[in-house]
Amino acid sequence: MGLFAIGDLHLHFQSELKAPGQLRDPLWRNHEERFRRNCEKLIGPEDTLVLVGDHSWGRNLTECEKDLEYICALPGKKVLLRGNHDMFWDAKKTDALNRQFAGKLFFLQNNYAACGDCAIVGTKGYTFEGPFYVRGNRIVDWDRTEEAHARKLVEREAERLQASFEAARKDGYSRFVMFLHYPPTDILERNSPFTAMAEKYGAEQVIYAHCHGEGRFHDSLEGRHHGILYTLVSGDRLGWTPLRIL
Repeated sequence: MGLFAIGDLHLHFQSELKAPGQLRDPLWRNHEERFRRNCEKLIGPEDTLVLVGDHSWGRNLTECEKDLEYICALPGKKVLLRGNHDMFWDAKKTDALNRQFAGKLFFLQNNYAACGDCAIVGTKGYTFEGPFYVRGNRIVDWDRTEEAHARKLVEREAERLQASFEAARKDGYSRFVMFLHYPPTDILERNSPFTAMAEKYGAEQVIYAHCHGEGRFHDSLEGRHHGILYTLVSGDRLGWTPLRIL
């Protein structure tokens, strides 16, 4: 029973492709087929695959229908995290999505998924992404209004993450793997409410996505930090091969 993860599939079987990089970059060409083949080689029916947000460019469930069918057809048990581009998924409608896709997909929001004796917990998260003001190669300032707005969103998402941890702990779990779509820290931070929560509950690993392109692969924590392993699993970073977590 293995646990695998990858993020940022950005499927568009029925919707307009909006990202210029995805149109031009050879790494994205036919990535859906390459990803499907890699999953079939690595993932068995008893394994769990966590898709760490940004599943589809579709604006609603109708535009996401074929994208979600593609995900349903992947091997293993699929757990989905909400990404910033997942317009089809309102956080308040998570229970309805879980009823609609029962036995096919599990939508992770204010709840948890079991993987053996480990609980999969998570939320979309948020982080401050600028604007930053650069002089030479050094950040000298940033937009304070946008930073304050980001802090409010971080606090909201931290509350949702705590609800996920508490739901698992209430059911007797003490081992946790924590998932975020956004990175756990911005480029100015080494610690955040998300890293603090990972440490509070003793998460073994923190897995995140969202950071695309080589220039952004090192925007946040990587490797061991305060005893917790942090890993970026955006699809282009992994070359469309899911990473084994456990």
